Amino acid sequence: MKYRVIIRPEAEDDLKEAFSWYEDRRVGLGHDFLLQVNAGLNFIVRNPEIHPLEYKVARKHIIKRFPYKIIYFVEEEKIIVLAVLHGKRRPDLLKKRIDNI
Repeated sequence: MKYRVIIRPEAEDDLKEAFSWYEDRRVGLGHDFLLQVNAGLNFIVRNPEIHPLEYKVARKHIIKRFPYKIIYFVEEEKIIVLAVLHGKRRPDLLKKRIDNI
């Protein structure tokens, strides 16, 4: 089955914020971060249900090299990305996003 990835606006904001933070630390590091996110999304597309459910319908994929996770859920032929968050970020933020879907 071919899945289509949909990145919600809040997750896009997460990506922009993380990209800027890493790019401010070292030129090119933000691009490295985005490459790892892209690799994670490709893995999820190939194996969307490999990760167990974390909270309600949400699953979590840990990004390599960076302390971030992709939070997503599978709906029919879509993978919907709810968040790309630092591993130490408050869990209540994530629960709020999931509860609002």
